Amino acid sequence: MSLVAVVNFGTGNLRSVQKAIEHVADKRVRVVVTDNGSELAKADRVVFPGQGAIGTCLDAMEKRDLREIFYLILSSKPFLGICLGLQAMYKFSEEGGGVQCMGVLDGVVEHFSDGSGRDKFTDPATGGRLKVPHMGWNNVMQTQPHPLWCDIEQGQRFYFVHSYCVQSNDSSQLYGVTEYGKTFTAAGGRDNFFGVQFHPEKSQSAGLQLIKNFVSWDGSV
Repeated sequence: MSLVAVVNFGTGNLRSVQKAIEHVADKRVRVVVTDNGSELAKADRVVFPGQGAIGTCLDAMEKRDLREIFYLILSSKPFLGICLGLQAMYKFSEEGGGVQCMGVLDGVVEHFSDGSGRDKFTDPATGGRLKVPHMGWNNVMQTQPHPLWCDIEQGQRFYFVHSYCVQSNDSSQLYGVTEYGKTFTAAGGRDNFFGVQFHPEKSQSAGLQLIKNFVSWDGSV
């Protein structure tokens, strides 16, 4: 029996992530939603989803004494980050006046705003105004191969909901980009970690394929 643990920080629709994994996995896979460090350490694979504020998410991690567990997981087993689960892996986020994140990946998390307002910003290509948060379906261009892209077409559409976006500083850690007024990181990773800004559990067949790929991934690239 293989165990997949979904990290519970009380943010996001964790049940939908759990159901998506159960839908694509066979009967030999058990899925739990937990914030228990011992259970996370015992899992064969870990999924870190999240919505809301990055500061709240990282505070919850500290209160549950999970930071060291996360670093252990990042050195030992397949780990998937979704939305905040991707953003938390970078060095710094502008959110909440500035937050130091986990520093696993090289890059920063910035707001979509161009300084003219927090709910809209200007698309330099068209001069039009784009809404913040970025919400809806957008194409993802794969920038390099990865086992989690298996059987997913180049330019496939995925579902996004976010006001902050990642700008990666290391092309070797960049696996996908999306355009929304500017180019930003849609997928990033290194070694046995892979993270996505979009929500695969809400992205129909392509999202389910990515989750299926994760469930069978051994953590190698």
